[in-house]
Amino acid sequence: MSGDQKRPVTALREFFTGAGLLGRGLGLVLGNPRLFLIGLIPALISGVLYTAAMVVLLRFLPDLSAQVTWFADDWSGWLRGTFRVLGGTAVLGLSVLIGVLTFTAVTLLIGDPFYEKISELVEDRFGGVPEAVNLGFWEALRRSLVDSLKLIGISILVGIPLFLLGFLPFVGQTVIPVLAGAIGGWLLALELTGVPFQRRGQRLRHRRVVLGHHRALALGFGSAVFACFLIPLGAVLVMPAAIAGATLLARRSLGKPIEITSTASL
Repeated sequence: MSGDQKRPVTALREFFTGAGLLGRGLGLVLGNPRLFLIGLIPALISGVLYTAAMVVLLRFLPDLSAQVTWFADDWSGWLRGTFRVLGGTAVLGLSVLIGVLTFTAVTLLIGDPFYEKISELVEDRFGGVPEAVNLGFWEALRRSLVDSLKLIGISILVGIPLFLLGFLPFVGQTVIPVLAGAIGGWLLALELTGVPFQRRGQRLRHRRVVLGHHRALALGFGSAVFACFLIPLGAVLVMPAAIAGATLLARRSLGKPIEITSTASL
């Protein structure tokens, strides 16, 4: 097999390895039910808020669909109706993409001490971080907030063209959701690895470079998390496992071992 033929196979293997890190993270946090339940609390708070927001969005979705397709007001009935449906789908898709990313950011901010603890215990079980940077609570919170706002800004900028492409018949309902899932997965990988990278004194720009060298691995992990977040209550239940899995992703991307070196459980 030539080098060009091996690359797609290797990338596919890395993608599924990345997706498997979420499962490994789930296994780790389930080993300590108390810690898992504590990790659910911030996600549950965010889940209640975002569920209420989604209910409001669905209630006013027909009105929003009409507003974004104002240009079709004078069109014939079937054509106007078709574009109303396409407009509603585009609004819903953009809202889901931004909602998943902001949910993660809000949950991480609410539960920073809990998720920091989960990540730290995972690190310790796999060898620790010898030269860990210990930031104060407020400094860590400030950095997390700044990085999260940057990622949300990027998601909005990317989401606008995806929103417009959502009006294209067939393509807007097939290719664009897959593309949005891939972009959302990449941004989630960047978001969730913030805790282990901050422990090493590294910011968002460092995460982009490191994960960029392991793009298939990061996409596999992020896409798996994104898919789980689309399931009702999935974001709430998966969040602690996503933090543990993101810690494993960071270690693997940085060339650190992810084989258990300590018998201590989480």
